[in-house]
Parts: sequence; C-alpha cells; structure tokens
Amino acid sequence: MTPTTSDPATAVADGIVVVDKPAGLTSHTVVARIRKLAGTRKVGHAGTLDPMATGVLVVGLNRATRLLGHLQLADKSYDATILLGATSSTDDAEGEITAVASAQDLAGITVEAIESAIAGFRGEISQVPSKVSAIKVDGRRAYERVRAGEEVALKARSVTVSRYDVVDVRTGPAGLEVDISVDCSSGTYIRALARDLGVELGVGGHLTMLRRTRVGAFGIASAHTLEELAESFDWLPIAEVAADTFPRYDADDEQAAAIRTGRPLSGLKLPAGQTAMFDPTGTFLALYEPHGPVAKPTAVFVS
Repeated sequence: MTPTTSDPATAVADGIVVVDKPAGLTSHTVVARIRKLAGTRKVGHAGTLDPMATGVLVVGLNRATRLLGHLQLADKSYDATILLGATSSTDDAEGEITAVASAQDLAGITVEAIESAIAGFRGEISQVPSKVSAIKVDGRRAYERVRAGEEVALKARSVTVSRYDVVDVRTGPAGLEVDISVDCSSGTYIRALARDLGVELGVGGHLTMLRRTRVGAFGIASAHTLEELAESFDWLPIAEVAADTFPRYDADDEQAAAIRTGRPLSGLKLPAGQTAMFDPTGTFLALYEPHGPVAKPTAVFVS
C-alpha cells in the first residue's frame, strides 16, 4: 500500500493512518492528536495500546472508521521484555512490586527451563486477563475497579498464541530479563503471559517493555511517529486499503447505482467472505458477500 501525503492541518479524506505510538500516551490521546493533524473530528482506532506500550496503532479517518471493523485485524505481533523474579500488582512495570524471589530461586532458572515453560503457552490456551485490563465488569472497566481498591476476578478466556519465541535471556539488576516475540490472536494479554510464565517457574514475573509490531496486515515498517505525521501526514486512502485487503469487483454503471443504495445483486458470483465493490471510476463503494444466488451488502461506504 502506497501512502498519500497531506500537508499538516489540511483536512484529509477517508483512509487509514498507521501510527507508531510512543510510550506514555494513551490510545485516546493519540486519536486526539490525529484529529488535529488530519483536520477531521471523525477518527477512531483499532486495538487499544496501554500507555507504557509502543508500536502499531491503526487509526481510521472519516468513513474508514467503519472499515476498521471489517479489516482482518485479529492477529497481532509483539516484542516484549519479561522480568522474572518480581511480581507486580498490575502485571507490568507500572504497578507495585508485591513479591520478590530469592537469589537462590532465581539461580535455578535456566534458559532450558524458560523454554520448557513457554512451550506450554503456545497454541490455543486458556488465559485469565490482567486485572487492570479494559474488560468491563458490571459496566465498569476492570482497571477502574482495581484503582478504586476493589478486588476484581476475571474469567479465563480462550486465546491463541501461534508464536512465542525467546529472543534473549540475561541477568539484570532486578532479576532475569527475558526478551520475547509473540504472534497471537486478538484478546491475548502479553502482561498475562509474563505473569503466568513467572508463576509457572515459581519466581514471579511481570512485563517491563511492550512494543506492538503488527496488527493484521499493518506492520511497524509502515507506521509513522506523531512527530513525522506533524511534518508530513502520510495516510492510506480507503479505496487502496479495501483493494489490498479484499477481493475486488469492478461494477458497471447499473450495478454501481444499485450498490450505492445497498440493493442486492442477482446472478453475481462472488467468492466466500467479503468483496470490495468499485464503480467504473475506481471509487470504493461497499463490501458485499454472497447469499445463495444473490450478493448482499455488509457495509456501504457512499451515500
């Protein structure tokens, strides 16, 4: 996908911007910054990143905010560092250290032991999310309840960790530092992986660094920092994103007129799943999918 460049403070059209989020900012703050840079109020993001985390945040502009829900953004990749030997109240470095392993216990943790423990967290696993996650409990975010002093118990959920590699293991001033790379399904908490690895090894553990390197087809190589976007606002037009993400169908004038109003199309054989529908001028109109002998819209992006 080739980005389109707009001058800062000039309103852009419908599209996607891939942000390299810095540490210390919430995803909400990043969206607010993009609103100003893009010159539009209609901005949304896919896949929240915690303030301490950095990396890929996919942001939709104008009508592309509706496209975010249809993109294949479930699979994500992360680079992270786990500190073994200390347990945190939040499962990451922003929390209070609640337990510290002895030097003797840590000395018994070998690279082989770490690799063996990690093998049990690959594939489809049952994971209890971190207590400070954004999951709602009786209408309130779990992290809000924790910060208010409440005890929160979250239910385990099934997630898939397709890759969980050890990149490096070294002795740090506070314990063993383990660099990892992970490919996982949406809903996987890397903080929980850090916590559970520490539990499995009997020494405790928490996350000290997290960088998201990919969301679906959007990788870190195509991401831009907020400073770069302030200098040159690079974004991906909605038509290009749709054409690169879904099978493409180029409609004739009569079909395009029907698509614009969301009418079913008879006798049109589309592949399974969603197809991006374009008019003769190359304008992206809608997403359609087959329903027996007709094709019906799942989302129309023109009025």
